Amino acid sequence: MEIVLLTALGVGGATVIGSCIGFLFKNLSQKFSDIVLSFAAGVMLAAAIMGLILPAVEYGEKWGLLIAIVGIFVGAICLNFTDKLVPHLHRLMGAETEAHKNKNLNKVLLFVLAIAIHNLPEGLAAGVGFGSGNTAQALTIAGGIALQNIPEGMVIIGPMLAAGVSKKRTFLCALGTGLVEVIGTLIGYCAVSISAAVLPFALAFAGGTMLYVISDEMIPETHANGYQRGATYALLVGFCFMLTMDFFLG
Repeated sequence: MEIVLLTALGVGGATVIGSCIGFLFKNLSQKFSDIVLSFAAGVMLAAAIMGLILPAVEYGEKWGLLIAIVGIFVGAICLNFTDKLVPHLHRLMGAETEAHKNKNLNKVLLFVLAIAIHNLPEGLAAGVGFGSGNTAQALTIAGGIALQNIPEGMVIIGPMLAAGVSKKRTFLCALGTGLVEVIGTLIGYCAVSISAAVLPFALAFAGGTMLYVISDEMIPETHANGYQRGATYALLVGFCFMLTMDFFLG
């Protein structure tokens, strides 16, 4: 349990690290941000497939394939439903511009709330990974999610400061979004620990949410600013990085 708690803090803390970078380096280029986010997308893609979906098929035994397919779609549909209620990053970038022009605090808070809500299923994915009993694999999943949280934490800072929110309150909001991920990690771990029967579905569900985030959020965002080729290769590097980690860690 101790390693799960430490990992949960690490995953949530990655958002805080990203926000600190956002404070220190407010003028990081869009190209650099896209490359980092693409690398994280590749890491998450590998983690979703190798750490969540394939184990779901294995643990489900004769029904594993069906359980995995259903779990993937249920996870994606749940996140899609959440998107309709609170759009995520690439749909709210307009809110960032509007906040800069009009100091519209409500839109900026919606922007931050969207990140917090989307952090919950990512935390669940990290926690469910530990429920499989493969600690090394769970750590790689959590590492992939943490990498994605760093640039996400960075983008929280600019809109809030532009809206006139104090640095202290901006940091506390970033801390809150990270705390949601810590809670999600613990919920995911406890859920599969209580009932091993839900493990295959929970793994596939978590994998489906990650695939949805990658396809619907991260890739469009990194391809929207003219750096498609660099972003694509960064994704491949991230994927191969996780493939290598999985090979050596077993």
